Amino acid sequence: MYKKENLGRLKKMSALAPKVMEAFWAFDKAAVADGAVPVKYKELIAVAVAMTTQCPYCIEIHTANARKAGATEAELTETAMVAAALRAGGAVTHATHALSD
Repeated sequence: MYKKENLGRLKKMSALAPKVMEAFWAFDKAAVADGAVPVKYKELIAVAVAMTTQCPYCIEIHTANARKAGATEAELTETAMVAAALRAGGAVTHATHALSD
């Protein structure tokens, strides 16, 4: 399913829905811009979310962006462990729905 060359189709999407895609890219850029939360932390958050949602495109893109923003291998590893803990915690808490009172 994951084919990096599919990202080339983003240009086609931009041509087919220019206003929406322009708004999306502006929002995307603003969301990870430096602010109260520094870029490095925002990119690490994005990595954790990408790992949790299991999006290989986002994992690759935001890992590279986090590295560019100064993230270390240790920080990326800890970020992955936070994502793993949340996925595992989600499974544990959802398991409560399987139990009867």
